Amino acid sequence: MTGKDLQGVPLFKDLLPSEIEQFMKFTGTTIKNYPRGERVLEAFVPNANIGIIVRGEAQILSLDRLGNESVGHSLESGAIFGTVSAILGEDVIATSVQLTTEATIMWLPYRSLLIAGPKLGRMHGIVMKNLLETFSRKNVLMMQKVELLSQKNLRERIILYLLQREHRQQSERVRVPGRVQFAKELECNRSSLTREISQMEADGIVECGEHWMRLNKDKIQ
Repeated sequence: MTGKDLQGVPLFKDLLPSEIEQFMKFTGTTIKNYPRGERVLEAFVPNANIGIIVRGEAQILSLDRLGNESVGHSLESGAIFGTVSAILGEDVIATSVQLTTEATIMWLPYRSLLIAGPKLGRMHGIVMKNLLETFSRKNVLMMQKVELLSQKNLRERIILYLLQREHRQQSERVRVPGRVQFAKELECNRSSLTREISQMEADGIVECGEHWMRLNKDKIQ
């Protein structure tokens, strides 16, 4: 991919196409395409790279002490992952990243990012600023997940989930995952989720299509 193709990646905000290409050359950044369902980061496996989703979506999977897996927050285009294991250099991180769509992933070697500063000049400062902003957005997503799961019932979880996605996607008609993935993100039973969504449709609270939903805020009490 050329620098022009990558200008929409938040990590490269305020960089020119030629600067993006120069940055990738000096840091050894690579780009690879992956199929849906691929695990691009495994729990407890050493990792030296920061991953950036150029195109596609993924989900965070967390392992508890008994080996049970739970779904954390979703990752969309522009999201960064693998930062903790890359920065700390430890293989004790109990989270994996699995793609929910076909995806293009950029891999940025963390150590190269640190030592390339003198060669990159102003570009290095801009990328580091963008990286810190992305870290902050990631923390917001984690706080939103906690807020989501603290809702009193499933209907309130669905409503808040759609509101959060509206804000992130800047659209009233939001993309949503399939029912299995949706239920995992809300930590509920799939049949219960399907039943509740059907009732919300009957009550006029939501409109549903293939892979999208729209919330009718006038019907929310």
